[in-house]
Amino acid sequence: MRLLFEIDTKDYDPAGPVVSRPSARAILLCEKKIYLVHSTRFDYFKFPGGGIHANESREEALSRETEEETGLIVKRDSIREFGCVHRVQKDDESENGIFLQDSYYYFAEVDSHRASPRLDAYEKEEGFALKLVDPLEAIRINLTHDHGEADPVMIERDTMVLRILIEGHCFE
Repeated sequence: MRLLFEIDTKDYDPAGPVVSRPSARAILLCEKKIYLVHSTRFDYFKFPGGGIHANESREEALSRETEEETGLIVKRDSIREFGCVHRVQKDDESENGIFLQDSYYYFAEVDSHRASPRLDAYEKEEGFALKLVDPLEAIRINLTHDHGEADPVMIERDTMVLRILIEGHCFE
């Protein structure tokens, strides 16, 4: 999969232990808008998706995570690669660790049938809600609003991916 860009905060000890957490993220276009997850608590937008389990493919993780966070059912035969973002930063969970994440973005279509989201505790706490939004509005909110304790690198990453989609004329 092509590399879209890298984010390296350089705030870690290069000799520290590496914690790797690859993820899969869904690009769900609908006419000139996009389905994104909105954190109502911290007021930011992100792509649906999350960590890939050891026993599953990227596509399986994409489907599972999209359904868990949004209730939307991905049509497996519609999944197509878009690109990857490579992220390196200090691991917040360990003293000297390095957090390494490759986020794999895929275009996908969803069935009209919608299940109920199955949110993790932190996702419920953040008030995750599916929104169909204009991509420029999502970018504006991500760049201008106070997001409190939310992960600024994650917000930057997804904002940059939205910009690449706009530049690639994906909303026309």
